[in-house]
Amino acid sequence: MRKSPTRSLVTVFSLSALLLGGCGAIPADADGTLDRARDGTLVVGVSEHPPWTILDEETGEITGSEAELIKGFAESINAEIEWRPSPESILAGDIKDGEIDIVIGGLTATSPWASHMALTRAYASVESTDGQTEDMVMGVPMGENELMVTLERHLAQVHGEI
Repeated sequence: MRKSPTRSLVTVFSLSALLLGGCGAIPADADGTLDRARDGTLVVGVSEHPPWTILDEETGEITGSEAELIKGFAESINAEIEWRPSPESILAGDIKDGEIDIVIGGLTATSPWASHMALTRAYASVESTDGQTEDMVMGVPMGENELMVTLERHLAQVHGEI
């Protein structure tokens, strides 16, 4: 028995609708990091790396150019910041385990921690001490695309790109 062309089209459209309906909004966050942080708390792992990030041991204050970018981002999503200072190696494990939302601390696009976190697109390029150009990035959990896109938009706005 041969299927009619109309019946085949109905089947194709029905399957397409089911598949697309199940996809949800794109980009999406696998663990809902942005939804949790918005109007709540953004957990930021920070490794000291002047001038990008500076930790004042006496006051506990976090400053530096990346800290200021994150403060602006947190404000844009109406979030408080919980700073978690640690060495990069500890932060890489923490973000991989879902314990922190963003990692800052002078990360570059060639970071050895790229297997532990997704790196944003470069928001700045600087010349290193050996004369090479390095692209500065931040880290977010793997699969947290909505968080990454929202953070990248913020970084682009701050730098006058959009």
